[in-house]
Amino acid sequence: MVDYSDTELGQETRYTDQYDPSLLCSIPRSKARQKSKQGALPFMGADLWTAFEISWLNSDGLPQVAIGEFFFPCISDSIIESKSFKLYLNSVIQTQYETKQALQNVLLKDLSAASGSQVEIVLYELSEYAGFNPISESEGVCVDQQSVVIDTYQPDASLLNADQQELVTETLYSHLLKTNCPVTNQPDWASIYISYQGPRIDRTGLLKYIVSYRMHQDFHEQCVEQIFADLMALCQPTELSVYARYMRRGGLDINPYRSTTFTRPPSMRQVRQ
Repeated sequence: MVDYSDTELGQETRYTDQYDPSLLCSIPRSKARQKSKQGALPFMGADLWTAFEISWLNSDGLPQVAIGEFFFPCISDSIIESKSFKLYLNSVIQTQYETKQALQNVLLKDLSAASGSQVEIVLYELSEYAGFNPISESEGVCVDQQSVVIDTYQPDASLLNADQQELVTETLYSHLLKTNCPVTNQPDWASIYISYQGPRIDRTGLLKYIVSYRMHQDFHEQCVEQIFADLMALCQPTELSVYARYMRRGGLDINPYRSTTFTRPPSMRQVRQ
């Protein structure tokens, strides 16, 4: 179990309504990340955060609101601990900015510095976001409606297997991924989408494997990277993308994406988001 006692999680909360970038808590990805023997990452990708509770004051003191998308590349030195991210966003609610772009520039500077890599940010008007990112479901096959007996609730990669004689290209997904915060043990709910080319993955084993994370404690990003690594090792696809869409907490949802092929996740908004 990785020690995260140096984060804001589980600590007394310090609220402020004035801009304070010192609230951001960085957690080195190296704390939990497994690299190949050559030291290179076996994937590309990004963590897409959606913030639904962004507000600030314009130069006349009138509150403004927006929905924000934040792309953190998976090669960044650190992730941002989610509670600290929420507190940081809350710190601008009584701060005046002449334009939305002025606020975006501040967020870009602070989050890039905290994560150790250039972050991409888009702040949407509410009507703009509704039209750009409607609720939808990915094309593919849901593996949840199977008659299976489940008795494992800690990650067990041995549940995975694939038919090496049958090669396919498909997307499989499940709405039954649940993990827990590594400090507070609060539940984190997600849908997970697995797109691959290669030996056909056994769907019963895949469902059992996904459910086996139900009592596991770790951050969203580490869980997705472990799922990616286990699928590569046990099923041996030639191409693989793993995309988890976690439900929001405190106005934030976190959506890690890891892929052998693409650096950016597809644009979507899952029904529980």
